[in-house]
Amino acid sequence: MAPKWKPKTTWRAKLEQRHPGHGKVVTAPPRMASGRVDASMLIPSPRKVDALVRRVPKRSVALIADMRARLARDAGAELACPLTTGIFLKLVAETSEEDRAGGEAQPAPYWRMLKDGGGLNPKFPGGTARQAERLAD
Repeated sequence: MAPKWKPKTTWRAKLEQRHPGHGKVVTAPPRMASGRVDASMLIPSPRKVDALVRRVPKRSVALIADMRARLARDAGAELACPLTTGIFLKLVAETSEEDRAGGEAQPAPYWRMLKDGGGLNPKFPGGTARQAERLAD
């Protein structure tokens, strides 16, 4: 007899899933565009966020704001959506932990990404304590 519940989707499957709205450049809402009219805003894809996280070298850190600027620049937009970028960074972090648990040799080093003010991110798996621990290694 088949179970009545649907198996949980893995973080990896969520990261790899294609969505028609990801990777598009749209007109930014005024609150996100700092009052600029008709500013262009990238809705990034989770895989692009993953690729940038993987480029942060060992013993280095990067700011999420710098990642958003790079995403926007690469897409020809003025800014990248901070909301979806944050959601996708959390998705990359969860996928990385899932990969580590599965024995993946090269998980994405999400712990090298700092909040815009340079602080640790409490939304990462294990919170700020685990991020600090990984940065110290």
